[in-house]
Amino acid sequence: MAMLTRWNPVGEVLSLKQAMDRLFEDSFVSPTGWTTLSNGQAMPLVDVYELGDEVVVTAAMPGIRQEDVEVTLSGQTLTLKGEFKADENVTRDQIVYQERRYGAFHRQIPLPVRVDGDNVEATYEQGILTLRIPKAAEVRPRHIEIKPAAKQLT
Repeated sequence: MAMLTRWNPVGEVLSLKQAMDRLFEDSFVSPTGWTTLSNGQAMPLVDVYELGDEVVVTAAMPGIRQEDVEVTLSGQTLTLKGEFKADENVTRDQIVYQERRYGAFHRQIPLPVRVDGDNVEATYEQGILTLRIPKAAEVRPRHIEIKPAAKQLT
């Protein structure tokens, strides 16, 4: 039996409004490579992709020193922690505009496959953290050789 669902145009308009709000926030409010959570906490933007036998994660962290970033891997969850520190020589009464966010961040990224956490390569160059994480041996594609069938005697 087919079920009919009543169309609710208000729900679609609200979701379109939310998508447009997010687009404008990401484009104009935080053009520095950070996304902002509903609680106001800023988090670095990341890309995660698979290349053959590894998972590659890149995170944009402009203005953060390498020493201020901590990376941990637990199972299939990658955690990035760090802090963007404000200039200590500028006092609050000297600020005319302040659009950049300062403070600690904590971001957990679920990885798409099981990985080998013992052989991770991490580099940090020009504000971009790049992690190359090998896939676990059991999830790597394996080539299976097909042998000719044994000849049967007639």
